[in-house]
Amino acid sequence: MTRDTANVLVGEGWRDSLEACVRGRIRGFIEELLEEELTAGLGRARYARACAPGPLPNALSESAAGESDASAVVLPVAGHRNGHRDRQVIGTFGEMTVSVPRARVEAADGKMSEWHSKALPVYQRRTKEIDAVIAGSYLAGVNTRRVGRALAALFRGSVSKDTVSRTWRKIRSDWDAWNKRDLSREKFVRLILDGTVVRVRLDRQATAISLLVVLGVRRDGQKVLLAVRNMGGESEAAWRAALDDMVKRGLQEPELAIVDGAPGLEKALASLWSDLPVQRCTVHKLRNLIAHAPKRLAEEIRSDFTDMVYAENAKEVATRRKAFIRKWRLKCRAVADSLEEAGEQLFTFTRLPPDQWKSARTTNAIERLHEEFKRRIKTQTVLPSAETAAMLFWALLASGQIRLRKVDGWRTLGRELAQPIDLAA
Repeated sequence: MTRDTANVLVGEGWRDSLEACVRGRIRGFIEELLEEELTAGLGRARYARACAPGPLPNALSESAAGESDASAVVLPVAGHRNGHRDRQVIGTFGEMTVSVPRARVEAADGKMSEWHSKALPVYQRRTKEIDAVIAGSYLAGVNTRRVGRALAALFRGSVSKDTVSRTWRKIRSDWDAWNKRDLSREKFVRLILDGTVVRVRLDRQATAISLLVVLGVRRDGQKVLLAVRNMGGESEAAWRAALDDMVKRGLQEPELAIVDGAPGLEKALASLWSDLPVQRCTVHKLRNLIAHAPKRLAEEIRSDFTDMVYAENAKEVATRRKAFIRKWRLKCRAVADSLEEAGEQLFTFTRLPPDQWKSARTTNAIERLHEEFKRRIKTQTVLPSAETAAMLFWALLASGQIRLRKVDGWRTLGRELAQPIDLAA
């Protein structure tokens, strides 16, 4: 069925004379451009005799304007033409065959060698713009096999899954540069840290790994992706390795860290920055509280917890916190114990200005990235490698497929944290 659909889209019924006319003109323009490049390389116009004076081609005459009269320029001999060969080229204009001139040119040591065009490098069949289109289609959620089908009408079946894979690997140099970039130039007032699990192929077997993701929040409220690391889990050692790498590249201690409550992450932060204020995600804690009680109590726990966390001010939060602990200590002690285990880290957001509470009490900023990432890889149940998983996460933001906005309450980010409220008072 897929083959029949593809044939319909690339058939004569889906072509028109305007496209054919435009592509014919483009082919002629490309061939003219290559001929002029070769003329400049050889040092004489086509059919001109060695060392004979003659006018430069139009494009070359314009570039030589201001130096001397173009008709009086004597061009040196650097080699000779050697026919033409046909090459396939794929660009935003589609796929076409162009006639590329050949020549033998004299090198500095006097030896003759094949001339190679700089405008159309040897072995290059696709323009960079087309590579960007292919990579963008892949990042939009189309798997490697389906990208070729989606672009078949434009490129007449010239894009295979191997082409998509090779194009994707070209992004590797940008990914490596991003991982080595200097972080000392910007000050991040907050760090938001969380991990997600993804399945990749290791030793020909599907294996679950953890992607450790770190977002930074600048003083102007803009969120920035700082790191994506693939690890075997979310242990203290794994998180400490990710943090140490950022510190080595110049990351300064933030004013607040927002975490999901994973023990390994909290220990890693404490070992690196002992006095750093930490906010545990209230959404993760709610799930944890519900897991400690029978299912029939889930809605009641959710209602009491929401009333407490979303109270109007810090004093009201503290009052409802006391009431929550008293009630659930009698009704289901495991729930009360779980809330007390979180301690003051669950309520660090109350020390901030109220307009920052929404963005500070959860790790939702990263959770949304995780959701979009999972939606993107839904067409690929298993990714080729762990490195590909991390690179794909980064590329979704680097390519603009996902955009990060400013945090709520960013205008008051410069204020210092207030002292926590004493519950014993």
